[in-house]
Amino acid sequence: MSVRPLPGQPHFHREDGALHCEGVPLAALAREHGTPLFVYSKASMLDALAAYQRGFAGRNARICFAMKANSSLAILQLFARAGCGFDIVSGGELERALAAGADPSRIIFSGVGKTRAEMRRALDAGIGCFNVESEAELEVLSATAEAGGVRAPVSIRVNPDVDPKTHPYISTGLKGNKFGVAHEDAVRVYRHAASLPGLRVVGIDCHIGSQITEESPYLDAMDRILDLVQAIEAAGVPLAHIDFGGGLGILYGEDTPPAADELWHKLLAKVDARGMGGKTLMIEPGRSLVGNAGACVTEVLYLKPGEKKNFCIVDAAMNDLPRPAMYQAFHAIEPLQAAEGPAQTWDVVGPVCESGDWIGRDRALAVAAGDNLAVMSAGAYCMSMASNYNTRPRAAEVLVDGDRATLIRERESVQDLMLRERLLP
Repeated sequence: MSVRPLPGQPHFHREDGALHCEGVPLAALAREHGTPLFVYSKASMLDALAAYQRGFAGRNARICFAMKANSSLAILQLFARAGCGFDIVSGGELERALAAGADPSRIIFSGVGKTRAEMRRALDAGIGCFNVESEAELEVLSATAEAGGVRAPVSIRVNPDVDPKTHPYISTGLKGNKFGVAHEDAVRVYRHAASLPGLRVVGIDCHIGSQITEESPYLDAMDRILDLVQAIEAAGVPLAHIDFGGGLGILYGEDTPPAADELWHKLLAKVDARGMGGKTLMIEPGRSLVGNAGACVTEVLYLKPGEKKNFCIVDAAMNDLPRPAMYQAFHAIEPLQAAEGPAQTWDVVGPVCESGDWIGRDRALAVAAGDNLAVMSAGAYCMSMASNYNTRPRAAEVLVDGDRATLIRERESVQDLMLRERLLP
């Protein structure tokens, strides 16, 4: 038997030409559950988490999964059981984390637009920390907590003005981004936070972007944040934890992101050099834990050769896989069965009525109508961003553990989509 792992995704491999997730052939899952279908490898997620755990071995550290990358309940449950906390950005994500068994004290609440109702619910749940992103939010959170007879634990997200060298839509740490408090204002804002009666300052937070594939932005941001920690504590505001955010990239195409454990060894050396190794350290990985763990299986509906372009029309679309349309993102596309015939160049597109509905451009594929393809590295920012545009029900999801596959989300029906709507009398 010939076994060949896919680049960057060792838990997806070919056995005698057939694409498998761990011990399960994807073609069998497509037959059983239909397409489009998201398939995830449990081993891939736990291996990615283990790299962070190795990097923080022996440290007082907390790994909080940034659940906006993938908020499916079974996946949250998997990370909760593995000891993760969660980074949330909405009241809905709070409820999902709690439903999956998260420890509320290990939840941190980020995001620029928290409502008073979300704040009250998070305070009632007893979350570990609010990552506050503006002075106005500090005032509202303090008043909300004081009205409830509690003090809200806060860190302030600082915008270090560091270029993450990624797509501008997923850059978060530059002056032109909406996130965080300006670096030069941080000490003043921390003094103000410490004076508010409804707040308890516990840490500092930084996040510079997503799909970062170079070390230098992290190292630059680390230096700027550690400088700030010294300045803030010199101003009389002690900080118990430092949250360095997330954003580490994965292998989509030609990207070569650093290994999580190797990167954090370098970052922790900077922490130790400043004498801050005793502080609690927090990180918020998302994509790097789940991105390469997932694939979207789709069926080829039609082949449409053209004068300028050849189109391979599949049943997955931009509502299932929004990253190419939003970010011009690259996803490898693999046939479920290795083809023996000659390949042609195709644009792989979906059925949604938009010219932006494309999955991959200029791909060399030997395909026929009825074949199945796998869109790789689809574990992050696909299902969590999926929509019902064109009244398209969202796909089913399956989690593979060895040779066992478990349906973790049923496919939606059109009736599900209309459930809350009402016709006029």
